[in-house]
Amino acid sequence: MTQLAPQVRIYQEPRPATQSGRARSQGWMLRFAPMEKLRIDPLMGWSGSGDTLKQVTLEFPTPEAAIAWCEAKGLSWEVEPAPKPAPIKPKVYADNFRFGRAENWSH
Repeated sequence: MTQLAPQVRIYQEPRPATQSGRARSQGWMLRFAPMEKLRIDPLMGWSGSGDTLKQVTLEFPTPEAAIAWCEAKGLSWEVEPAPKPAPIKPKVYADNFRFGRAENWSH
């Protein structure tokens, strides 16, 4: 039986929807693609597999560094384009009480 080289995905994590900052979204992540199908455990009914590489996540500063690491290890890789960051529009709390405001004040 021949062992296939695992495939990896290189991507940049998007900004969390619940946060307004951009922390932890600048680095590039490397994840291994699953090499084995999930199977249901007959005793507990949980799904799992013997593939431990899907638990590994590596972080790199640039996609070029991740590609160089993959080529040094002999892995096939795929790079996803970086998501476009939405512009941060600064807000002022005093605008909630501004005279001549266009929106209705809810309270």
